[in-house]
Amino acid sequence: MTRRLLLAALLVTTAACSQADKQNDIAAVAAAGTTIGIDTTGLNTAVNPGDNFDEYANGGWRAKTEIPADRSSTGVFLEVANKAEANNRAIIDAAVKAEAAPGTDQRRIADFYNAYLNTNAIEQRGMAPLQGELRAIAALGDKHQLATMLGANLLADQDPINATSIGSENLFGLFVTQALTQPDKTVPYLLQGGLGMPDRDYYLSSAPEMQQIRTAYKSYVAQLLQLAGVSDAPARAGRIVDLETKLAKVHADLATTNQMSKGHDPWTRADFAKKAPGLDWGAFWAAAELPNQQDFIVWQPAAVTGTAALVASEPLQAWQDWLTFHRINTVTSVLPKAIDDAHFGFYGTTMSGTPEQRSRDKRAVGAVNNALGDAVGKLYAAQYFPASSKADIQHMVQGILTAFDTRVANLTWMAPATKAEARKKIETLKVGIGYPETWRDYAGLEIRADDPVGNARRAAKAEYRHQIAKIGKPVDRGEWWMTPQTVNAVNLPLQNALNFPAAILQAPFYDPKADPAANYGAIGAVIGHEISHSFDNNGAEFDSTGKLRNWWTPADLKHFQEQGAALAAQYSAYEPLPGLHLNGELVLGENIADVAGLTAALAAYHASLGGKPAPVIAGMTGDQRFFLAFAQVWRTKMREQALRQQIATNGHAPGAFRALTVRNLDDWYTAFDVQPGRKLYLAPDKRVRVW
Repeated sequence: MTRRLLLAALLVTTAACSQADKQNDIAAVAAAGTTIGIDTTGLNTAVNPGDNFDEYANGGWRAKTEIPADRSSTGVFLEVANKAEANNRAIIDAAVKAEAAPGTDQRRIADFYNAYLNTNAIEQRGMAPLQGELRAIAALGDKHQLATMLGANLLADQDPINATSIGSENLFGLFVTQALTQPDKTVPYLLQGGLGMPDRDYYLSSAPEMQQIRTAYKSYVAQLLQLAGVSDAPARAGRIVDLETKLAKVHADLATTNQMSKGHDPWTRADFAKKAPGLDWGAFWAAAELPNQQDFIVWQPAAVTGTAALVASEPLQAWQDWLTFHRINTVTSVLPKAIDDAHFGFYGTTMSGTPEQRSRDKRAVGAVNNALGDAVGKLYAAQYFPASSKADIQHMVQGILTAFDTRVANLTWMAPATKAEARKKIETLKVGIGYPETWRDYAGLEIRADDPVGNARRAAKAEYRHQIAKIGKPVDRGEWWMTPQTVNAVNLPLQNALNFPAAILQAPFYDPKADPAANYGAIGAVIGHEISHSFDNNGAEFDSTGKLRNWWTPADLKHFQEQGAALAAQYSAYEPLPGLHLNGELVLGENIADVAGLTAALAAYHASLGGKPAPVIAGMTGDQRFFLAFAQVWRTKMREQALRQQIATNGHAPGAFRALTVRNLDDWYTAFDVQPGRKLYLAPDKRVRVW
């Protein structure tokens, strides 16, 4: 009997299985020392899985779940993040109690946390910690001095404390990694920046909800300035928003920004004056501590050109107002409560619909993690990630890599030359699990228990200097871009590497006691997803060395792009809110990774069975548990404002639609007997099979 017929036969058994039988099955699994790994109480069995698989898998959970007042959404990611946060809190509490010697990481953790938490001292200081910066802004006398300050502010490019940070609020952002076409060369990338809202569309869109947010933003800017004691706040707010609107007009849109090939624009130092006149680039780069750097990559060249022109054309007063606002806006959480509350009122409530701000102690934990990530992470990895889990995940990763490689080897549409390069990428992929092999050294970072604003500025400066110190040095293929306590995972196409932090490697993503079907459907699909990013619409542009080059035959590339276009169209058809559709192009890379990753994880799960049929547990076949586990890790409940923001700016589709990836896999149709006429049904030739 074929596997498909076997699953169909088991499905008949499922339909006839009583609730008592299901509970007996669950009890038997528990007695065996394992768990089913599926939330059976979270199902909504009144819905046919072929009509809405997310609702079938998660409807019961969603009906009884309330979004916490201090959150814009809830779901499995928040569930796991709460576990990680509790672990982080224990690490920080231990550091506070230890009273470690000055200069140690434990002392830095304790002092940063205590400074952030001491709201009485923050109130007493008021705006005093920023007065030096504000006086320097007011004293700017010409555009040369302005360029110097803009360059110096790059040293604070990363906001280490505000969880609502929407990117670089400096005029430009700086990112350091290997060159796109020279894998052995480390260079700085210059990125567009300068906006206080997430993206250009918030300034330019004619949609009524965007217009309302713009009005609220202008009011917030005026409110913040007034609370900070800045004179003539309404007029300044008008100039600031007008200037940011002009910046937004020269910015690249998200679709362009997310295309790797369009980000490859190498500039020499001399090119800046020629291609982007209007800014004193010599003064800018000297203040940014890159006085002799000759080679750069400009990610959005038209934006850099347009921004430099605005530096020249816009009045100095407008730039001073803009600088004043943003220097305050990046450290609001360690300024008096009225300022902190105003910041949350806009970014938390207006933008995301969250009614209440998180408690101060929880935000303090997050601030410590942002500023001292490796210091906390080293302790997190030692205390909360056992070697057995690492070995188990390594085994799973290898199985999924093998499954992916087998699929590539058997592709009938791909030419041998293209296939060879694809398989070489798989063979040389470097996978980091749990934590990095080397840790960040914070020896030069001064953290004081009485200076939370200074701590934020110095932490940002230390991070910036850590990044630019890599320029000119050999590329570190093992570099991590996430800390162990981060609930996420990442593919690094330039390094041809993956990072799976320890914090995501826990239930319900991964449970060492769970049935393998659930683990493969949950963390296995995440692993497959990250592997597949090496072959999504961006990752496929890089070869096995991380070099940006076209390694495809024209026919193969055409086939690949056609499949991508079909998937983009599939997702653009989804309508989360009346009149609001997903942007299939914006989320294409993530959706390619979901389809390919889920396919590879399923193949690896089948291989792990060693030719034996999967057991039926709680009336569910192995494939049913696999697909349900996948859908349940994407269970999400979001506030409308947060949903709108995600659709407008995020490269990931909302979780409810990621769960619908299953409709592209033949085995899902067999597992749940999905027949023509069901809402999710796709004819076999319409199912997207990217890899």
